[in-house]
Amino acid sequence: MARGVVGFVSLLLAAFSQLSAGTVAFAADEFRTPSISAVHVEWRAVLDQLRTELSTQSSIAPDFIFARRWRLPASDPRSMPALVQLNAVTSTIFTGIGQSPIPVLLPFDTAAYLDARRNGAPASHLLARAQADFRAVDLFDAGPAGYDAIFSLEPGAGDGMPSRTFAKPVEVQITGSLLIYDISDPLGGKGEPVKTLAAQFPDMRRFIREGYVRYAFSRFGVPYVVSIQCLDSAPRPRRLVCREAYPVAERFLRALRIAGGQPSRPRKDIPSEIAERPTERSPDFTYRPTGDIIANSGYRKQNGRADFNAYSQVRFPLEKAPAFVRSQSFARRDKSEQPSGGYPGYPWRDNFCESRSFGVGQCPTGFGHQGEDIRRPCPPRGEGQEPGQDQCDPKQQAVVAVRDTVVIRSPKQQAAALQINTRNEHIRFRYMHMNPSAMDADGILNGRVVAEGEKIGVVSNYLDHPNGTTRHLHFDVQVFTRDGWLWVNPYVTLISAYERLIRGRGHEIGPEIATSPAVARELPDDVLKHDQREGSEAN
Repeated sequence: MARGVVGFVSLLLAAFSQLSAGTVAFAADEFRTPSISAVHVEWRAVLDQLRTELSTQSSIAPDFIFARRWRLPASDPRSMPALVQLNAVTSTIFTGIGQSPIPVLLPFDTAAYLDARRNGAPASHLLARAQADFRAVDLFDAGPAGYDAIFSLEPGAGDGMPSRTFAKPVEVQITGSLLIYDISDPLGGKGEPVKTLAAQFPDMRRFIREGYVRYAFSRFGVPYVVSIQCLDSAPRPRRLVCREAYPVAERFLRALRIAGGQPSRPRKDIPSEIAERPTERSPDFTYRPTGDIIANSGYRKQNGRADFNAYSQVRFPLEKAPAFVRSQSFARRDKSEQPSGGYPGYPWRDNFCESRSFGVGQCPTGFGHQGEDIRRPCPPRGEGQEPGQDQCDPKQQAVVAVRDTVVIRSPKQQAAALQINTRNEHIRFRYMHMNPSAMDADGILNGRVVAEGEKIGVVSNYLDHPNGTTRHLHFDVQVFTRDGWLWVNPYVTLISAYERLIRGRGHEIGPEIATSPAVARELPDDVLKHDQREGSEAN
């Protein structure tokens, strides 16, 4: 009786946590779409700033038309001819820049570029002069939600830059977004001012969060975040530390100019709604509640956090069912895992907030796993197999794109991210543990466009080297906030994607109630070693 009361109270607390995040109460087995806010762009201020930036080259400024065409609605790009002209110039370097509904800020000086080109400067010198010595853009992606770009600074490049121990190019990311995901974020909005940049960015905050140093600021009513992946530790040749990242980020920020973008019709906020799910029940598929991680598997023995958001309607990331979500590090502790429907692995179990050394603001202690581990089980011999085919062969366990999307991944990186940029979404999905050499050979690299369901790899066990981890797919989700891209729990998103794959609604089991007091245990050695190896790519 007491255990039943505890379970009921746990569900009430989970529902209350959603209410505090601005989510309407709903049945325990219902899922929600995320709540998203849309910002309003101050385009008159954009034109004033662009005029100032172009005036640095007296021979270039007269070529741009700033007279506003008042007979056209403000959302019509032709009402601001200077922006149309700007997009025409910069689209040859940043493809599709005019698709951004917000001002695109990049380390690109259009006036200097046009002046150098007019004076016959060699093509090899044009970008170096215009981009503050950052090399040609590694990735540029613009769409109805905003834009994302990645630039790199080579070791030794840039006048006046301090020497550093890190021996590779430093990648700098920038995102500007019309859409902001309204997540419950106890760590949000913090940081320190950057005195050397205060005149240019009065509201700027610098902070280290979830493995990145981030510079968050607003301009023209739009939130922007510049970030560099780094470690908050002593300098190392193969791992960039945050103190060495600071001067690179600040050089990037000083060089930001308006490079493009154009007005669009004002957007409305997107409220949370009940997510669509199949009505027919699956005879096999069962899952434990969101936030119900294996007992004592959380950081400092804490539980997970309930999150009922299906953040996007996506295709399941493995090609075929059955598949299951479960812990790869604490599975031996999970007494609930029993064969169901002829396959092991049901019920599924959330592992987003399992104990790791990675920062995850959505977990109770601020540390967690960042995503969910997925694997395909071996079916009973001969069942569902074509002649001569072995579904237990890892080459048969295909990993597929969850949506029509663009790839974010530099050569040799262990992680591949897919980014969605539409009128209603600005979201990323990350895949880990496929072999980097295979991804390089298959062209899974920055800017590659893939279709939903297209094979992008196979389930593997790569973590710094082959056989570096168990054979599984790590899958996670990031959404854009005023603190930049943050990890959110993909568990419910995966459940709803799997239900669409099998065309049946799953059955929630639990939550599991412990029958004896929790026993404190140390983190297993294999988990600690896993964290140490994975640290460079997990963030």
